This record gives sequence, structure tokens and C-alpha cells, in this order.
Amino acid sequence: MVLSDEVIESLIREEKRIPPDFFATFHLVRKGGHREGKKDLDSVQGNHFRVIVRQGCFNHLDFSIGLLFFPKNSNKAFILRRYNGKSHQHTNKIEKETFYDFHIHTATERYQEEGIDCEDGYAVVSTQYCEITGALQCMEEDCGFIRQTDNVTLDVFGVNNDE
Repeated sequence: MVLSDEVIESLIREEKRIPPDFFATFHLVRKGGHREGKKDLDSVQGNHFRVIVRQGCFNHLDFSIGLLFFPKNSNKAFILRRYNGKSHQHTNKIEKETFYDFHIHTATERYQEEGIDCEDGYAVVSTQYCEITGALQCMEEDCGFIRQTDNVTLDVFGVNNDE
């Protein structure tokens, strides 16, 4: 299955309602040299997503925050976007561009079709953040996350209690 750039962008921007403390309450568990946490959520349109936060234990610039999509009738996650720290060199293999900086990966149709790396092998340098908290804020702003206000009940069980 190859997702078009238009579908990828639509999934990234799709409205994802979250509680006010969604990003602040990630529970990170130590796994080797890093700590990792994940939270699943469904969009207003009923698509299933997961946010993964990974933070290196020894280098505060070693982090990755990912937005994953789970296509219906599939158990394989599709990586839509990742916000990475300035802890490693990245090369866009098709374009043969290499850099060492904060960067944002986005899945592309081209990288899927070329079979190079993975769907989100393409990345661009970012000056929007310089640490993990800023990267989380960028993801929230860029990826359709809508914080619920105190007077709105989350539609957890498919029933809206505010009507």
C-alpha cells in the first residue's frame, strides 16, 4: 500500500482531540540507553494514531517524537511524521542531501515507491525547536491536535455528553 502525498498531508492535519495534559503526561519507560512512551488516540474521522516519544538517557538532544497511523485492517504502523533532535547525521538518500541538525521527517509517496529507507526517510532541517519540549509543541501545532477545554467532554465511548 502506497499512500499519496495528499493522503499523507490529510492524515497529518486531521483533527485529533486530546485532553489538555496529553503531551505533558507521557510516561517514559527506560529501554536500554533511552526512555520511551506511547499514547494511542482516534481522530474525529475515526482513524487510529499513535504518538511515540523517545528520549536518550545520556544526550538531551537525542530524541524522536513520532506520529504513526494505523490503516484499517492492518497491524503495521505507518510513520507520518517524526521530529528529531540534533544527535545524528541524516541523509535524504534520493536527493543525496546530508545534514546534522534538528530535523522533521515526513512520509512521502516518492520514498515509499523508491523503496529507499522507509516511508518517512525524507527530512528537512528545522529551526522551530531546539529541545524535546519544543518539538512536542511543534507536533501539536503541525499535526491537527486540538486540546479540549474544561467544558467539553471527550467523546471516549462514542457518546457526546455535552448535547
